[in-house]
Amino acid sequence: MTVSRVINGESNVRPATRDRVNDAISALNYAPNPAARSLAGAGPSRVGLLYSNPSAGFLSEFLLGSLDQASRSDVQIIVEKCDLGDHELEVAQHLIDGGIDGIILPPPLCEAPALLALLDAANIPSVAVATALPAASQMAIRIDDRAAAATMTRHIMDLGHRRIGFIAGNPNLSASDQRLEGYREALAEAGIAIDPDLIVDGLFTYLSGLDAAEQLLGLTDPPTAIFSSNDDMAAATVAVAHRRGLDVPGDLTVCGFDDTTLSTAIWPELTTIHQPIADMARAAVALLVGTIRRQRGGDAPRHQVLDYTLIRRQSDAPPRRRPRASL
Repeated sequence: MTVSRVINGESNVRPATRDRVNDAISALNYAPNPAARSLAGAGPSRVGLLYSNPSAGFLSEFLLGSLDQASRSDVQIIVEKCDLGDHELEVAQHLIDGGIDGIILPPPLCEAPALLALLDAANIPSVAVATALPAASQMAIRIDDRAAAATMTRHIMDLGHRRIGFIAGNPNLSASDQRLEGYREALAEAGIAIDPDLIVDGLFTYLSGLDAAEQLLGLTDPPTAIFSSNDDMAAATVAVAHRRGLDVPGDLTVCGFDDTTLSTAIWPELTTIHQPIADMARAAVALLVGTIRRQRGGDAPRHQVLDYTLIRRQSDAPPRRRPRASL
């Protein structure tokens, strides 16, 4: 019975027990029998996954987690890319017309009002992933973005930095706002005045990170550290620093957010906040499947907050004590 609850994504299983069952499933290469499950009234559900995230690293982690949990839960995942504009409404309506059972929404679609309204009107359950401020009625999986950003900012200050630049993410997403608030909160705690010149908007893309880093490093009094709201923009910051002849982390500390594969694919490897993207995707699939199948084990919490971790690598160091070379 416990194994059945884990496979079906039910919530009334202790985390340690769930981990042991999943380990045994992997070791035994176990797979549920679809015919038996169908006869038992638990046929495979069809779940849509809509995406338009500009970060390939985020998306790859999200897909890996989703597909892994879908396999364990006997769920068919239909992945659909949505272009800019109102294309997501067309895609969602197509899935609704095709009898989709539920939909998973990673950012930025997790906060698309028209899309959420469409799904609600059609009575299609959905899970928003990585939205910082979900509505009370919306199922959601997230981390505490504000606390995570404050943790990273405190870490940078503990190294001795006081002039810390911040590259914000997409202004239309609550996670971007919460990360900025975490940065401001940590500076205020330390009695450091907020300098508007050190806060630059980005869009969670590498290209926007290039522009933002150029703006920060072009200041008359540039920062000794830059904290970017995701790893893509942090990687762009490292590239700009290198182009300007700056050593990272000797001349400039650079830190990111997400801990995607990009964070270890560049030199130096990024100090970053580990957002458990794959685990968030797994949790979203399990929550959605439990809702669709209306398990007897009771409803899982509609809002689940997973833990984040600060991962320290090679891109951070105390500020130089000698004057920095002129550019």
